[in-house]
Amino acid sequence: MSRKLASLTVVAALVGSTAMADTPNVAVDIAPIHSLVSRVMAGVGAPKLIIQPGASPHEYRLRPSEAKALQDAILVFWMGEGLTPWMENAVETLSQNAKVITLLEASETKLLKFREGALFEEHDHEEHDKKDDHDDHDDHDKKDDHGHGAHDPHAWLSVENAKTWLNLIAAELSLADPENAGTYFGNAAAGRSEIDDLITEINGILDPVRGKSFVVFHDAYQYFENSFDFPAAGAISLSDASDPSPSRVAEIHKRVKNQNVSCVLAEPQFNPGIVDTVLAGTDAKTGVIDPLGFKLEPGPELYTQLIRKMAKTITDCL
Repeated sequence: MSRKLASLTVVAALVGSTAMADTPNVAVDIAPIHSLVSRVMAGVGAPKLIIQPGASPHEYRLRPSEAKALQDAILVFWMGEGLTPWMENAVETLSQNAKVITLLEASETKLLKFREGALFEEHDHEEHDKKDDHDDHDDHDKKDDHGHGAHDPHAWLSVENAKTWLNLIAAELSLADPENAGTYFGNAAAGRSEIDDLITEINGILDPVRGKSFVVFHDAYQYFENSFDFPAAGAISLSDASDPSPSRVAEIHKRVKNQNVSCVLAEPQFNPGIVDTVLAGTDAKTGVIDPLGFKLEPGPELYTQLIRKMAKTITDCL
């Protein structure tokens, strides 16, 4: 290697290390949102994931490295206390110097209200798409009978929200790191294009089984259902924070048995015995669906992999 080339290599390394040092420290709560932030930051840096794959976002004990990531962050992206109630105090305590972006409270986010019954009937999609109570932030603090806020917090399963958030993430990163604004917005545009392609792909995956009936373990999937006009027939459990009542399990079992439900979808972290009870004496198949990317590698590709895997799981089960 010539002396000139060696010198250029050293300079490039120094510039690269300086650029990395200037990269904003970013912390993100769950893997799907971490994936969207990673996509926008590609080529500049990488955010820190707080809640590790496989863990429940509702109850989580921070590791020292995760607490440090919150403490060092200048930007924190999280869904909000509707999904991770414990994290509000952690963010307030550890991330005092950070700008905190709560996606469930962003004006651009489309929210859906919780469905109340074990069995889901036809509903007006346009009404769900309206952010009817979203401008009244007091409504976020109201709790329904199930201990949740008024809205379903699983909003990352809406591909429309994901596309919106890519722009929001790019804007916040650009304010914190103006020198890389072009990269952030370019990455966000590429990410939106990838999701557009994904939407076409997912509709193709689901089309052969449209009209068939399925039940989910807990009611976390209505954003996905609305995105692809593929409604579930019901949920065994209203919440993933508690087991369903015997009467609710009986009600779901009756529908599965009497109304030609083809599939009952379990989740990795829940009691399989409850699903077995629902399936007893029926011809329905079962599969395991995951809204968080339990077995996927965290990073920029996880979000599209997650949505694709969910669609294939439903199709295979049906």
